[in-house]
Amino acid sequence: MQLKITNSKLLAPFLLIAPFFFWGTAMVAMKAVIPNTTPLFMAGVRLVPAGVLVLIVAAILGKPQPKGWIAWLWIALFALVDGTMFQGFLAEGLGKTGAGLGSVMIDSQPLAVAILALWLFGDRIGLWGWLGLLIGVLGISLIGLPDQWIINLLHNNVSAITGSWEQLFASGEWLMLLAALSMAVGTILIRYVCRYTDPVVATGWHMILGGLPLFALSSSVESQQWINIDLGGWLALGYSTIFGSAVAYGLFFYFASSGSLTSLSSLTFLTPVFALFFGNLFLGEFLSPLQWVGVGLTLVSIYLVNQRETLTAANNPLAEITSNSQAETELQRATVSVNEPEILP
Repeated sequence: MQLKITNSKLLAPFLLIAPFFFWGTAMVAMKAVIPNTTPLFMAGVRLVPAGVLVLIVAAILGKPQPKGWIAWLWIALFALVDGTMFQGFLAEGLGKTGAGLGSVMIDSQPLAVAILALWLFGDRIGLWGWLGLLIGVLGISLIGLPDQWIINLLHNNVSAITGSWEQLFASGEWLMLLAALSMAVGTILIRYVCRYTDPVVATGWHMILGGLPLFALSSSVESQQWINIDLGGWLALGYSTIFGSAVAYGLFFYFASSGSLTSLSSLTFLTPVFALFFGNLFLGEFLSPLQWVGVGLTLVSIYLVNQRETLTAANNPLAEITSNSQAETELQRATVSVNEPEILP
């Protein structure tokens, strides 16, 4: 059976947006349960069971297991960067910042992905794409940096700015930025991993191999990891594991194994929109006016990055044929084959 995104105009947007919806809502669920558990334990719970679920689904679909030490070496590196480091920084940082703000900081990673994809794979960005990324940087800065730091910068208060750096580096936002960089590198690594194994299988194994060190660290430095978790907390962890990890990462890394990494990664700016909405609804979190301006700028950034070819063609009619051809190619590469995924040469 073949499931093709291009066969349904209704299905395609939901499949592409689903990972970012689940990540945003999982961020809220994790924030709600973290007072009753420990960060590293929560990160491990989010990874290992999800990896098992992904491998079970992969086995049902007949996906081949990795073969050869090179394939396992790439999976191990993928697990270290996108599993252990990303989830570890995320869980530690989430305890020191809000779910909405934390999500936005995580989703600064498209900027790093775009630069790495341009350098390693020659992904075209163009004038509108770069403009979108720069606006994204500004938006992330308005959201992530302390308001007082930005006000001091605007008033050229250098001494106050210098003192604020200590506050920034000690905050959860700094850990979130490290998590964002880890995920950006992991997004790039999936291209190399998929040269040797199936992307869905690789996603499952990287969760298991990346989560086990988190459990080991948790047993060494944390205590009373699950004693205070009530039924609602376990349900929140279950949601984060099944939908926020197994489903979301399975879809995301499948799409990341082909197509434009820059365009796909820019969609992660949708995650904070969901996180902010549900964070406000369930946790009573609010953003300052400067941070709301930053959110607006990140949405503008998404539009510019994803419509960069169309905008270029509109301003240069000669580029229209090239733009349409590239759009057609990306649609074809976004086709999802349940039985036979694309393996890069």
